[in-house]
Amino acid sequence: MSEIEEGSLHPLPAKLPDGERVLLQRSPVWQPYARRVFHAYKIALYFLLIVLSVALSAASSGGWGDAARSLLWTVPPSLAVILLLAFLAWLYSRTTFYTITNKRIIVQNGLAFTTGVNLPFSKLDSADLRTFADGTGDIELTMSGPRILYSMIWPNNRLFAVKRPVPVLWGLPEPHQTAEILGEALAAEEQTSDTAIDSEAPDLQRASTS
Repeated sequence: MSEIEEGSLHPLPAKLPDGERVLLQRSPVWQPYARRVFHAYKIALYFLLIVLSVALSAASSGGWGDAARSLLWTVPPSLAVILLLAFLAWLYSRTTFYTITNKRIIVQNGLAFTTGVNLPFSKLDSADLRTFADGTGDIELTMSGPRILYSMIWPNNRLFAVKRPVPVLWGLPEPHQTAEILGEALAAEEQTSDTAIDSEAPDLQRASTS
């Protein structure tokens, strides 16, 4: 497995312990992040339908002049909401960092206050990759152990999984490379754990026969 230079990293919440190293750090691409996390396209379509319905209603009752005038008070606020949502998604994508080490995944995000959530490999049940036509992908992480606070991981989680939040690495560039590095790190960690268990087995056996 490869690792990256420490100087090129976004600062981590704390110094890594001895023996732990960073393998990959990524930030989401903002357009897919806006589309899949903030649902900007769906909300834009919703406002478009509202604007068209108001304009058609005005046209049917007062003619096309009224329809044109209705656009003056429906289009500007609709555009303002959509642009604000896109700007928020851009800000969050710029301040979100997914770091994969040989022991865990670290998710950092936040605007005014940056939060860092540790997702250790020992609590990771599965990692499912989903790719898209735009060349990006999402990795959904199923965790065991204590429940992660929704407020700590948002918006890097599955939207409606509130009772037990499901972390998601959204809008990853080169998603197959990320999945490959994560898979190799998980396999290496599992092999290390199995080796440690095997090395302890003779001692346990001797203890039981003494």
